[in-house]
Amino acid sequence: MGSIKANESKTDMTPDRSAAVPQAVAGSSPSEGVSRPGAPLWATLIATFFGIGRMRPGPGTWGSAATVLLWAVLAHWLTPSLRTPVAYALAILVTLIGIPAATQVARSSGSKDPQFVVIDEVAGQLIALIGAPLAWKTFLAGFIFFRAFDIVKPPPVRQLERLPEGAGIVLDDVAAGIYSFLGMQLLLHFGVLSK
Repeated sequence: MGSIKANESKTDMTPDRSAAVPQAVAGSSPSEGVSRPGAPLWATLIATFFGIGRMRPGPGTWGSAATVLLWAVLAHWLTPSLRTPVAYALAILVTLIGIPAATQVARSSGSKDPQFVVIDEVAGQLIALIGAPLAWKTFLAGFIFFRAFDIVKPPPVRQLERLPEGAGIVLDDVAAGIYSFLGMQLLLHFGVLSK
């Protein structure tokens, strides 16, 4: 009896943390795509690019591929003179919205750079495609360039990753996108890709 009473009083004095922080789905962790409550819906939708970041395997690759496909569709509806300014505007907009969204989701997930946050890949991939002709070869080249620079992370890409919260999540991919853009422009200049 005495031992039961002691255990009860210990339990009563210990705060119930399970009510304050709901548990993730069994067998999963925040880096596997389940974020704790706390991130606003807008931030989760933007950061995961409307759920694409939850696709497996390689959510970053899915985010890049979706961006290429969506840009291909959108660019076909634009006049040639509007394509480059719209690509610039979208890349800037995605970056500016992506940083606070990634910050909110990273905080709620408890991870510095959750894999399911792919808005950074969207921003970088858009930059890689700025000024690229609408052809499957240029889309494929832009995709390969961006994925390669995003994975290898040459300086200063890796250094930008160390910036705090959403800035570090997004700006390293922006830098990888700039490298990709420069590579694409070189291929176009030397005629490796047709203009």
